[in-house]
Amino acid sequence: MFYLLIIVVGAYVLGSITTSVWLGRALKGVDLREHGSGNAGATNAFRVLGKPIGTVVLLLDMLKGFLAVNLSHFQQEADPGSELWMLVRMGLGLVAVLGHIFPLFAGFRGGKGVAAITGAALAIHPWAALAAMGIYLLVFLLFKISALGSLSAVISYPVWIFWVFPTEYLTVRIFSLVVLALVLITHKSNIGRLIRGEEKVLFKKPPV
Repeated sequence: MFYLLIIVVGAYVLGSITTSVWLGRALKGVDLREHGSGNAGATNAFRVLGKPIGTVVLLLDMLKGFLAVNLSHFQQEADPGSELWMLVRMGLGLVAVLGHIFPLFAGFRGGKGVAAITGAALAIHPWAALAAMGIYLLVFLLFKISALGSLSAVISYPVWIFWVFPTEYLTVRIFSLVVLALVLITHKSNIGRLIRGEEKVLFKKPPV
């Protein structure tokens, strides 16, 4: 249990690495959370800090989730390939996402967790994650609204898991539903703006 506790803490610390806030302060002299949507996620980084920095933030935030899941290699409680092992991986990914949303190093004010969830999902079930990412890209290219792409992708994710790329792991099927619920909760305000037709498109104005 000692090693398990250590890697759970490690997953939270990984998630708490607020790349968007740190890069915004270091390279632009701004706190990202005081501009744009007020969110510390990759979408607001693209909008406020520009495409190059936004791309770095996106990739690093995805890497946080991916690495957190793979901390499972350092535990000794569950045999690799077992249901318990997958449960540990899923839990580590979700802990990293919580760290991203409530980061220790940024006053517990972080992003909405989509990039970190994507990285975790890639580690847990790559094909389903890639398919959901494809849905995001398709919807984003059509409408230029990142939140709509994220919501479409996460709604499709359980479909890929349950029916298109079925898995023997019950925990992975549960994970897909947890991810869906988590993203819907963190995007509650975006859903309201989408319904009212007020959600902003990305890059409508040049980033500062």
